[in-house]
Amino acid sequence: AGLAGGLVLGLAVWEPALGVGAAILLGPTRAYLAAAGFAGPQSDFGQIFFALALAGWLARGALRRELTLPRLGLYLPLGAWIGVGLLSLFGAAEWRDGLNESIKWIEVAALMAITLDAARRPAVGGASSRLAWVLTAILLSGLAQAALGMWQYGLRGAGPESFRLPDGHYRAYGTFEQPNPFGGFLGLIWPVAAGLALGHLETAVIHWRGARQGLGARLRPSGNVALGMWGFAPALALAGVAALLLLGLYVSFSRGAWLGAAAAGVLMAAFWPRRPAIGLGLAATGLGLGFLLVSAGLVPAGIAARLANVLDFAAVSDVRGVNINDANFALVERLAHWQAAAAMAEAHPWLGVGLGNYVAAYPDYALFNWPFHLGHAHNIYLHTLAETGVLGLAAYGALWGAAIILTLQVLRRQAGWARGLALGLLGVWTHLLAHQVVDNLHVNNNDLLLGAYLGILYALNDSRD
Repeated sequence: AGLAGGLVLGLAVWEPALGVGAAILLGPTRAYLAAAGFAGPQSDFGQIFFALALAGWLARGALRRELTLPRLGLYLPLGAWIGVGLLSLFGAAEWRDGLNESIKWIEVAALMAITLDAARRPAVGGASSRLAWVLTAILLSGLAQAALGMWQYGLRGAGPESFRLPDGHYRAYGTFEQPNPFGGFLGLIWPVAAGLALGHLETAVIHWRGARQGLGARLRPSGNVALGMWGFAPALALAGVAALLLLGLYVSFSRGAWLGAAAAGVLMAAFWPRRPAIGLGLAATGLGLGFLLVSAGLVPAGIAARLANVLDFAAVSDVRGVNINDANFALVERLAHWQAAAAMAEAHPWLGVGLGNYVAAYPDYALFNWPFHLGHAHNIYLHTLAETGVLGLAAYGALWGAAIILTLQVLRRQAGWARGLALGLLGVWTHLLAHQVVDNLHVNNNDLLLGAYLGILYALNDSRD
């Protein structure tokens, strides 16, 4: 084991793309190992492999005298977000917590550069990009979590009592130790698998039609219909991966993850066709079908029960004095944390209470019946507003707004699998922004995944100049 581990560590330094892949694959074990009593940097495999990849990338650049940070447009809003976060720490109760949060976003910037550099170099023994290595690690990580979640839901027969469902099953939580971030993690991966499947499907259809029309010699060396049909195999395989990831997301019974997945699916349907009118028709059809299923009572009972009180989030404005019972406890608890965050923002409107200081400031703003914090406000926008004020929320929004604009630009220019991958990234940003209305997905090394995605986006954009 020591020999194998040493080999893996050495490979992560020798080839940064392998280090990035290992960081994404093993990063989600952080919460599980902490719950098992192995908390600390020595057991955070995501951070360990990120550090190794960074060391290998720096060493490679130094030896070749090519150690330059790429000039990427997203670095401007990302730098503004990091800068506002650091500025908010002046006078904060726990500046160390804020510094740790800032380091997390600096890692995102580094991962963008490492992933982009890896994608631009040819793979060993061929011309294919190392981008495939990182994407494979991402999909394997999602599949591993989905498989573990389905075992926790339907096969193990036991689990935390608070995760028990009325039908006797247990909500899946993977190695995240909580269903909501587990569902969010799968929500950040299934759109990539689905987008790649659609991209390969588009290419396969073109090749198949060309072979049928006698144009296969130009599109494929063989030029026959039989080999043209094999082009559908990657699309089917990736569609199967997306289906398994969605099934894992479903058994998390996370309403936030369901909301994010629905939003991502609708937006991907809208932008998949090259004709906007067709895309809007697909999106409208999907929304209409969902509405009809809910109205007709054809939604499965488990889903209907979980969605029954979703609208209560908008209906309740102040939970002080609300009668708390088993049915509304989770809802009122979350709204109480929203109110605490709003009170922080009201007291410190411009720079908040300090990045990473929601927990430290919570006792001063907690509602009477809710003295214990949940770690964050369970709404990233209120959480960001509370910690970094209006300036921080504007910088955070500018970062993801710029990412979406760049993704749409890439989507218009690319074709085939590259266009499918860009479509998947659009679904990722959509899920992230929708799910975080009721949660915070910047946990358990998820930002390593987001940093790699942003690097992949620039690889698709081919911003060498």
